[in-house]
Amino acid sequence: ARDEKRGNAAVSELNKQLLRPKFHQLDIDDLESIRKFRDFLKSSYGGLDVLVNNAGMAYKHNSTAPFGEQAEVTVKTNFFGTLNVCKELFPLLRPHARVVNLSSMCGMLQRIPGEELKKKLNNPNITLEELCSLMEQFVQAAKEGKNGEKGWGNSAYNASKVGVTVLSFIQQREFNADPREDLVVNAVHPGYVDTDMTSHRGPLTPDQGADAPTYLALLPPNIDSPKGEFVWNDRTVTPWDK
Repeated sequence: ARDEKRGNAAVSELNKQLLRPKFHQLDIDDLESIRKFRDFLKSSYGGLDVLVNNAGMAYKHNSTAPFGEQAEVTVKTNFFGTLNVCKELFPLLRPHARVVNLSSMCGMLQRIPGEELKKKLNNPNITLEELCSLMEQFVQAAKEGKNGEKGWGNSAYNASKVGVTVLSFIQQREFNADPREDLVVNAVHPGYVDTDMTSHRGPLTPDQGADAPTYLALLPPNIDSPKGEFVWNDRTVTPWDK
């Protein structure tokens, strides 16, 4: 959590359930905060076995913020913030580590209207540099009022979560070439959950929304699938481009 007060309050509630979590402040928009968290993990535990990238944000439908601003802020947090966490924490991953990137049904390819963009995003050999460039192009197009014309559609959240999905595929390719054994990353749609971000409109409880991410975080050693895939909230591997 970014807010230490809320984080410590959550720990207190979990302690009542006889759980013993530890809290550490983390703001994924702040590189210094990410690095402090990295150093804490390294000094306290020496490495990392599970990383769940759950932090994210979305503007409300009735937001009056200019769309260019919405695009910049949303992509900064949901895509580049997640990427920065991965860059700093991936060196700590131990063999057999599991990474779960919280995407969304909004992170599926069909959410992008432009056919040329779809081809670029669905290229199995797309590089991280190319993906970052596409995310930056979306933000620039939004600022210029050309996001529709350029094939991005009208949702900053969709664009950011498509970025997270494709990022997961790229990361698994990198893991496959990593000397550390059996590193696995997946993107997951947790379902429409009753949270602050959905204005409590989602039909699923937080526990139900946590089911698929928890399943992916605890995948057994040397599993063949799901591995570098898009997983639905019922735990099924789902083609992201359908």
